[in-house]
This record gives sequence, structure tokens and C-alpha cells, in this order.
Amino acid sequence: MKTEDINHFIKRFQSIRRQTIELCKPLAVEDFVAQPVSDVSPPKWHLGHTTWFYEALVLENYDDDYQEFDKRYNYLFNSYYESVGDRVQRPNRGFMTRPTVSEIIRYREYVEEQLLKFLKKKADRIDERLEYILELGLQHEQQHQELLITDFKYILGQNPLFPVYKEFIPKDEEINNRSQNFIEIDEGIYEIGYKGNGFSFDNELGSHKVFLNPYRFQDRLVTNREYLDFMEDGGYRRFNFWLSEGWDWVKMNNIFAPLYWHQIDNNWFVYTLSGMEELNPDEPVIHVSYFEADAFARWKGKRLLTEFEWEVAARKYEAKPNGASNFVEKGNFRALPPENGSKQFLGDAWEWTGSAYLPYPGFKEAEGAIGEYNGKFMVNQMVLRGGSCATSAGHIRPTYRNFFHPHLRWQYMGIRLAETPK
Repeated sequence: MKTEDINHFIKRFQSIRRQTIELCKPLAVEDFVAQPVSDVSPPKWHLGHTTWFYEALVLENYDDDYQEFDKRYNYLFNSYYESVGDRVQRPNRGFMTRPTVSEIIRYREYVEEQLLKFLKKKADRIDERLEYILELGLQHEQQHQELLITDFKYILGQNPLFPVYKEFIPKDEEINNRSQNFIEIDEGIYEIGYKGNGFSFDNELGSHKVFLNPYRFQDRLVTNREYLDFMEDGGYRRFNFWLSEGWDWVKMNNIFAPLYWHQIDNNWFVYTLSGMEELNPDEPVIHVSYFEADAFARWKGKRLLTEFEWEVAARKYEAKPNGASNFVEKGNFRALPPENGSKQFLGDAWEWTGSAYLPYPGFKEAEGAIGEYNGKFMVNQMVLRGGSCATSAGHIRPTYRNFFHPHLRWQYMGIRLAETPK
């Protein structure tokens, strides 16, 4: 690894690590420990885990001089890496009142210091595999920054005081709800997947061709107003719009609105990271499950895009983030109406697709712990595309494949409609 490349990596490493701490500054110390549900991890666990990644996968494997900070931390902060050893089970992370937040901050500082020493003194140890792991560590921390934001929201959103994480300052000009326009993509053979010299996750690799029939896609995300129409038309009470498993989920969990929606005196309010607010009908609907997205599309007589259709449309109309894209750097922490002709493919809300999360042709898991990153989760999950208002702009691309179980909705998940021309 060349000296200029090491220096560039160090600058990015320091910037991303600072961003994690900055995101945590609005929290009270009590907020760092809470784990309301198993899918949400305590913020202090994220701080420890993103540090453990560098300790366990880099320093302990490549730096002969490294002295482990605390050997017990491997058990506390390992997430799902079977090859690295045993770990605290995910639902039990909230039981860890110790180590304290301040001790975890010291852990972060120690590992950062040791990693920087290693990079500066032992550049000859950085082979192609380690270079990939170092970059993976940066991308991994950005993923956990997004998880931190969505976990903050769930933790604070379950508090009856509905605390404010950060005040939102809306723009002066009024943004009117755009009409529903559909854009057609011709049938043809298209190339899918990542090709290039930059970073990508292994689940994006295996560039291959697919044949697509002609289709049309909505040029923006579905709004709260549109989703409220679905609700008022009995959307949550009419089984015929729902997949069987989705209908069971609705009945079993008494689902009647998106996550964070509250009906007070016959008016709808929504919890945001700026506190409880009256529902803005022009903002994109978010925090809906795949089941809800699919049911809404059926109610409209439409469908969801496949992940291949989504990628082709995104590459054609919004291949890179631009000034209108709403990412975490904007500090909005909410999905917003589109601006300046944006099609909202990148930013605002992850978009559920109608595609199951499966490997691309030729997919091969890497050896060791990094091989556990994606491949073993390729079952019973649906693909989401595009990033959200909690995603870093430099982290996303049209080939990026996110994946979640169909009932989950605590992430910033939204809906885009599609249809097949008659």
C-alpha cells in the first residue's frame, strides 16, 4: 500500500470515526444502554462493535506487537462471526450495563491509536486482502452509523415523553405534492451488478445480464397522503390485499398504521427525531414493512419493482448522489419531498423491491470471517435499494443491495410503485 494511499485512508478513517461520535452527542448517557426489542442494539454496543472489528480482524491478525485492550470484549462485541468465537446473543445486548460508556470510549481511542501506529510503521504488512479488510471496516462503520440513527429513533420513539434528538428546520418555501407520473423502460437485456475498481460488497459482484420485459416506474416515492388513502379505504382490514403471511402478521400484531404513527383526537401524528409532529402528507411514507409495501401496491393495482428493474432505472435516471439527494450529511433525519427533479432513487428511504435476497451467478464467499458478512443471510429476506436519509452519500451506489426480513420496519423503508404496460 503506497504512502499516499495510507494517508488517504487515515484521513477517511479519522473522519468516519468522528462522525460516529458526533451522531451520539445528542444522547443522554441513559440512552446508550436501552434495547427495547432484539432488532435494536444499544448505542454503546455499536460503539464497541465497530471498534472490535478493527481489533479482531486487523490488529490481532496482522500486528505482532498488538496488546489486546480487554480479552473479554471479544465475547461482548462480536456480532455474528462464528469463526471468531462465542458472543452475547443479540437480544441480550441491553443487559450489558458494563462496560460503561466512558470505558467503551477509551476502548475506541486505544484501538484507533494502535491502528494508526500499525498503518504508519508496518505498511509492508498491508497486502491486497488486508487493504480490502481496512476498507470494509470503513464501510462497516458507515453501516452502523445508519443503524445508530434508526436505533436512536426506536429507543426514543418508545419513550412516552417522545424526546427530541435534533430540531428540524424546514425550508421556507412550500413543497407541493407532485402528481403521480410513470416512466417507461423498454424491454431488453441489461447488465446487473458491480463492475469497476472501487469498493463493493461481495453480494454486488458477479456482474451478469438479465432480460427485462417493458415496465413503468413511479418517478418518486409514495407519500403519506397516498398511504393514508389506503388506510382510510380499509387497507389494514381487507385481507385480499395481503400476502397470507403478511395478513397473519397484521392480525397477530394488531398493525393498523406505519411504525411511529399515532392517532390523537382523530388526527394523525408521527414521531420523528425532532419529536412528535403532525403528519406531513407530502413527505414520503417510511417505516413500512415489505408486507405493507406489497399490500399498498396491490391496493393501487400496481406492484413493486424487482431489484433488477430498480437498478436499471436508477442507473439511467440517478446513477450518483447529487445536491438534491437527502442523505445523513443533510442532517434532516427524515424523508422529504423530492427537489429539483430528483427521482429519489438515492437517499430519503430504502425502497422495498419484489426480489428475494439471493446470490448472483458465480457468488463465492471469501475465506475467514469476512466470508460471513453477507452470504449466510441469503434466505427468507427481501432486497431493498437506494439508501436513506440516514445513509452516508459516499456509501451508496445503484448496485448496493440491502436486505431485511419482510416484517421489519424500524429502518427508513419506503415504497415506489411499478406496473407492467398493457
